[in-house]
Amino acid sequence: MTAAGGRPEPAELVTGPAAAAPAGAGTRMLAEIAEQPVALRRTLDELLPRVPEIAALAGRTRQVLFVARGSSDNAAVYGRYLCEVRAGRLATLASPSVATLYRRRLPLDGVLAVGLSQSGATAEIVETLGWARDCGAATIAVTNEAASPLASVADLALVTAAGPELALPATKTYTTQLAALAVLGLALSETDDALFRAALRRAPDSVEALLGVAAAADELAAELVGVRGVVVSGRGYASSTALELALKFKETCYLNASGLSYADLLHGPIAVVGPDTPALLVAASDGPALPGVVALARRVTEAGARAYGVGGGVELAAACDRALAGPALPEDVAPLALTVPGQLVVEALARRLGIDPDAPRGLRKITQTDPDGGARSTIDPGAARPT
Repeated sequence: MTAAGGRPEPAELVTGPAAAAPAGAGTRMLAEIAEQPVALRRTLDELLPRVPEIAALAGRTRQVLFVARGSSDNAAVYGRYLCEVRAGRLATLASPSVATLYRRRLPLDGVLAVGLSQSGATAEIVETLGWARDCGAATIAVTNEAASPLASVADLALVTAAGPELALPATKTYTTQLAALAVLGLALSETDDALFRAALRRAPDSVEALLGVAAAADELAAELVGVRGVVVSGRGYASSTALELALKFKETCYLNASGLSYADLLHGPIAVVGPDTPALLVAASDGPALPGVVALARRVTEAGARAYGVGGGVELAAACDRALAGPALPEDVAPLALTVPGQLVVEALARRLGIDPDAPRGLRKITQTDPDGGARSTIDPGAARPT
């Protein structure tokens, strides 16, 4: 459906039988995308009661250090915004090489170090979290494996309930990590925010509704066949979604994709956006970042390039050539669902390009980093979960 001026109206949220996936429903990736509502409900049920335990451990800390790679690193960007905006605690993303290559000890008293690895078996992340503990930090592991090395090295483990993930690209393990970080953000806040809790509880239903955009996502994917690249951009809480979707385009579709905050994009990289390099813009339906994303969409289309929207409500949809609906959730919870339409686009595009989205080339479940800095990839014999 098209609104006045030729712009698409936002996609409707569809639940129930109408949300059935289009062609390609046999891929593991698509099946695991569809499992996310259940995985999120289970994870929140298990982790929300642990808020007092997390708060007690974090009580002696002042700032947060996130230790992660890949999709987990993108999830940590969401955690950083929760810590700084909601909880008022300085948060940073660690450089594991400080610990693993340079062997430099730092005074980390008063620091809460949070290691994220979906398998819990990435040696670099395990080693860095242990290093942080030895340097005086309190430590938390966020992992999908209770019996993993990462869980064992931490003072406290937040184990997600995604279940086995068989497709190589992370989908449900990523969104359940976001749920665990939302629980962490709640525990670090000075007050137990009932509205935030209620929004978290609505997130699985929002994800379930967004599965209904699968057909529209396939149509958007058709327009990306043959492009030279894509720029994925958002800001604030949604910047984690932009980074994660850019990674998914690269690893699953072999597409040259850049994930950027729109603030960084406007400082020069916007020059790459053009007729063969569209922009995919992500935003919550409210919040201070939304006007900037809408303005960016207008700038992109006025320059003769295509702009595609995910979320952002009617404002972003009206400024884009095509848009997919996002969640009806506040900005600080929206990332738990905002990534889902993008995941559907990536899965559909991979199939249209003749790529098996379950097993992209060069991708393994666990990527280890050798002491000399080279990467070696292996399969975790005990579980099929990406780091």
